[in-house]
Amino acid sequence: MEKDFDKWNERKKQIESNFRKLLFKEWDIWRCSLWLNIKTESCWKWDDFRRPILVLKKLSSDSCIAIPLSTQRKIGSWFVSYTLHDICYTALLHQIKMINSNRFQRKLWELDNRDFLEIKKRLKSLLNL
Repeated sequence: MEKDFDKWNERKKQIESNFRKLLFKEWDIWRCSLWLNIKTESCWKWDDFRRPILVLKKLSSDSCIAIPLSTQRKIGSWFVSYTLHDICYTALLHQIKMINSNRFQRKLWELDNRDFLEIKKRLKSLLNL
């Protein structure tokens, strides 16, 4: 797939100028505009650079630590899979990142407490925290 960096740059300008305040919390799953990444970093899934993310930790009213999600099942210590609304998601623990809520497009769901705690436990173990 050819990466369209110019199209992404135009999308970033729109995101940057977005001044809406959103209410979000830990364990929310949002559709989010993510940037074009390099090589093995997770990228967008749709034409407008969107991908589902899990809010792992709220840092402020407009920023959080997030984990990108994939609908492709992945196996390994850096992945946690779960099913939500009949869709299998995999949390890409190795792609954890800080993002601004301006990137949020729309809230999809809330992850249940058991799955959320499992993801946090696995990430903590992998990072030796």
